[in-house]
Amino acid sequence: MLGEAARSAAATHDHPEGVKGAQAVASAIWLARKGEKKIAVKQFIEKNFNYNLSRTLAEIRPGYRFDVSCRGSVPEAIICFLEADSFENAIRNAISLGGDADTQAAIAGSIAEACYGPVPESIRTRVRPFLPPDMQEILQTFEETLVSRA
Repeated sequence: MLGEAARSAAATHDHPEGVKGAQAVASAIWLARKGEKKIAVKQFIEKNFNYNLSRTLAEIRPGYRFDVSCRGSVPEAIICFLEADSFENAIRNAISLGGDADTQAAIAGSIAEACYGPVPESIRTRVRPFLPPDMQEILQTFEETLVSRA
């Protein structure tokens, strides 16, 4: 799994920190999908990727600025998931930080979906029409493949 995360990162984030970030996110998703508790996800990421996940969003928010680096966005996105109690709350947490909010929401949302299950229907039906047809088709194929393997 970590090797696949490294290979996927190489196309756009071919830097040791970019690979590390991709591997940390993939690990969090994998652990959440396995049903691990958030504390286990937190401990695994801190131990294996040396990210400080002990900060709170309340501590991060006042001084947070736009930071596209993995070191400056991946831990924050994981914290957004750790403090959430639902898929929607994880997304809201990420957006509330500002900065590279779309990337952080994508990361936090990916982990949250692995933890809480599929994107709630109320969100799916509102958002899906905004996607271009080719992206809708890719999403449909992904969901069919993912559901068939679950």
